[in-house]
Amino acid sequence: MSTATALSSSLKHHLASGLRLPQSHALCRRNGARITTFSRGFTVSMAATSTTPLEVCVKASVTTPNKLGDCPFCQRVLLTIEEKHLPYDIKLVDLSNKPDWFLQISPEGKVPVAKLDEKWVPDSDVITQSLEEKYPDPPLAIPPEKASVGSKIFSTFIGFLKSKDPNDGTEQALLNELSSFNDYIKENGPFINGEKISAADLSLGPKLHHLEIALGHYKNWSVPDTFPFVKSYMKTIFSMDSFVKTRASPDDVIAGWRPKVMG
Repeated sequence: MSTATALSSSLKHHLASGLRLPQSHALCRRNGARITTFSRGFTVSMAATSTTPLEVCVKASVTTPNKLGDCPFCQRVLLTIEEKHLPYDIKLVDLSNKPDWFLQISPEGKVPVAKLDEKWVPDSDVITQSLEEKYPDPPLAIPPEKASVGSKIFSTFIGFLKSKDPNDGTEQALLNELSSFNDYIKENGPFINGEKISAADLSLGPKLHHLEIALGHYKNWSVPDTFPFVKSYMKTIFSMDSFVKTRASPDDVIAGWRPKVMG
């Protein structure tokens, strides 16, 4: 089971010995693990493990306490850790009210940030590559020539989402990218690297999740039925256990994109 804790090792020891937390701390349950909220943007969950868990700072939900927020780059990192079956500790960060402890480890105030070899590392590209090098099994690496497959879908989705002019070509640009991806998966799928999931899928999946929810809400738009392999790909990715555990709620995705749509 995935774990998340921001407690010191000494406090972990006392908790294991039955130390009672102050009643002012909110307790809830998620995926069978105990979660304790201490202060702004700081969430703790605990589960027994014999391996030192990775520490990861991610965006907190703006709609529901003690839940993951809507950052697709944070989900990419968590998906990578989940698929490699590594234990991890998450710190949920309120990005609208960043606590001092977070700014000390991430001066730019950005997520995700992960602690690797006693250093806090920013950027999902760097984190996932470092995880692949440090924990090569199961392998998620993808050949360089396949790494960019589907990579333009996210930017064209954003362009279409922000567009106020139905004739500016942004919808067609997205459709062109989805068409290319549909053809690719038809010939090479079910995943980008063939039969097995790879880092490219773990990067693209969260972005497609945002596309589906945001365009459905703000534009009443969905991936056309003329792209059956894209729709099948999305269904497969979205139904993975690791994805279900790390996905943002629709309400958070909608709230997260509102400033770009309304701005």
